[in-house]
Amino acid sequence: MKLARLGNFGSEKPAIVISDTEAVFVDDVVADFNRETLSNGALDKLKKLDLTNRPTVKIADYRLGSPVARPTKAICVGLNYAKHAKESGAEVPKEPVIFMKAPDTVVGGFDDIVIPPNSVKTDYEVEICVVIGKDALYLDSPAKAKEYILGYTISQDVSERHWQIERSGQWMKGKSFPTFNPVGPWIVTADEFDPNDVRLWTTVDGEKRQDSKTSDLIFGIDHCVWYISQFMELKAGDIINTGTPEGVGMGYKPEKYLKPGQVVETGIDGIGTIKSSVVAHK
Repeated sequence: MKLARLGNFGSEKPAIVISDTEAVFVDDVVADFNRETLSNGALDKLKKLDLTNRPTVKIADYRLGSPVARPTKAICVGLNYAKHAKESGAEVPKEPVIFMKAPDTVVGGFDDIVIPPNSVKTDYEVEICVVIGKDALYLDSPAKAKEYILGYTISQDVSERHWQIERSGQWMKGKSFPTFNPVGPWIVTADEFDPNDVRLWTTVDGEKRQDSKTSDLIFGIDHCVWYISQFMELKAGDIINTGTPEGVGMGYKPEKYLKPGQVVETGIDGIGTIKSSVVAHK
């Protein structure tokens, strides 16, 4: 099942995607895709629906919002692809590197990326994004993690490297500007997507920048969910950005950072693509 939210910012309605071009609104059954509804069995309710007699809408007629409404936590795993760790000049971590970004960075997958004032090192990062389906705390093992995953979507974990790396403090400083986490186009539920050895990529103005597979992950997705649950309670609707592969702008010589007027397209095989225009803050 593919779960989407269609409509203007702040007025999105939940929908089930039934083809590449069509969807069915389900807001009469589930108010939204958020912590409250997901905790109260939203997915089970939707699985029981007969969609055959429901009116369809064209996806192209609507804005695709973030497929999860206002996650209360946006958790990230850093340096989680071996080749990316190498291009960053970092040692391969012995445990997952966990940090947070402000959850209100999350926007729709086709919304603009707004470069902050005075930024000269805004970078892109394709990531598989895990959406948590039910509360998880102190899971017994990575094998248990699958039970707590609602599904997967695409995340563009935008980062301002000057503030992230060159100014003292935690990475969160370079990660939490508004619009710095386009997510979409929809959630593919866990029963319909296997995140192992799938291709993920980024282009900027059509130039391939990142092109890798999840087989390069240092810590697998189930391991990351289990590990994070040892330190905080994961709630339904929380998202986890599971790391980015090599090819980020910071890794090129010379470096290739985003500039206003460019277009960033991000894709994961089996999920789809998202695309954002890069604009300057006004």
